Amino acid sequence: MAVTGFKPLDFDGFHEGELTTKSAGGRGALAAKALDGLRSLAFRLPDGAAWTYRPAERGVVLERGDAGADTVIAIDHDSWEGLVHDYESAPGLLYGSRVSCLRGDALQFVLWEPALRALYQGRPIYDPSKPLLERDGTALDPTRAFALDDDADEMRHFLRSTGYLVVRGVFGADEVATFAHEAAALRAEAVKGDRLSWWSKNAGGEEILCRVTRGADKPMLATLFGNPRIRRFVELAAPAFVPRFGEGNGVTVIYKNSGVTEGLSDLPWHRDCGLGGHALMCPMLICSTFLTPVNPDVGDLVFLPGSHRSSCGYMDPSVVPPNAVHVVAQPGDLTVHYSDVMHAAPPPLRSDLAQYRISAVTDYGRSDARNHRGEQSYNEILHQRDDGQIEHLAGVVRRT
Repeated sequence: MAVTGFKPLDFDGFHEGELTTKSAGGRGALAAKALDGLRSLAFRLPDGAAWTYRPAERGVVLERGDAGADTVIAIDHDSWEGLVHDYESAPGLLYGSRVSCLRGDALQFVLWEPALRALYQGRPIYDPSKPLLERDGTALDPTRAFALDDDADEMRHFLRSTGYLVVRGVFGADEVATFAHEAAALRAEAVKGDRLSWWSKNAGGEEILCRVTRGADKPMLATLFGNPRIRRFVELAAPAFVPRFGEGNGVTVIYKNSGVTEGLSDLPWHRDCGLGGHALMCPMLICSTFLTPVNPDVGDLVFLPGSHRSSCGYMDPSVVPPNAVHVVAQPGDLTVHYSDVMHAAPPPLRSDLAQYRISAVTDYGRSDARNHRGEQSYNEILHQRDDGQIEHLAGVVRRT
């Protein structure tokens, strides 16, 4: 499907003209901030046309052909054009088997993504040393949490500065108990391979449910979308945001487990628009209502403050940067975050507990947001296996 809303791009002409000009005009220097350790990457179209992107001291050198490229990615014209317009992403194209690695290492394609976004869209590279400031110019505390009745302007500024917000005591104990009861029912009803649930395995080979995407089938979980307390925080970002029904029916329940060895349960560093569609969907807002405690022992959330305004490179799942903020919360607390803030859901630190984190997630965004390929959700490409497991990106890369 061709990219709509833009004049079609000529592959050779774009590289020789527009991209060369933009690279020399500052985007090359911008991309250079993300090139450390990268090797040359080339894109080759089905007709054999190819261009190589070569790291240089002050930017990127563009070369016709791919004979000297370390990694060569075969890609169709529409998919390449989607990258240029930020409709597509490297992980999304890899998961969807829409590219192949003809030479080198497909992970280089993923590692190049921040530099490509800098070249194509002029998007800056994340700088963790850049200070975040309060409205009065003083240093902002990225670990701060808010109460339900705190000042709306303060919360709005915090959300727009850091990309996330933690709010205490949004739901009472009786409400949480009802949500938890419905979450338990969803867990009992889940079926492997139904494309409405994600599964994993532990070291003993036991199959474990890690999420269900049909939470709105339950009457109280279905009310989360319109709950006025949640809507208040959605409106901090944009009053016109509406519920988004991505996977399933829009309400996702996440069940953390200890000792997972197979399947995508412990989410690595990612952005929620990382499978594609950033230019068409973002900004989006994701709200997580916690039904159990949240801390490193039972499985937490970790955010990179301010990363929603820039691009972050691929990060080792086991590495937690020193500026990362760990969420510690209680049942009834809420987090709100922008879809393109970099975040992770590490594995629980303890393996001897009876209960791990459970949360109910709802999404909100622009009324005109859409999937440019006409699918319900970009996450649909994750469902490739009959056993309900979602494969790690590393496994997808190895076979590309």
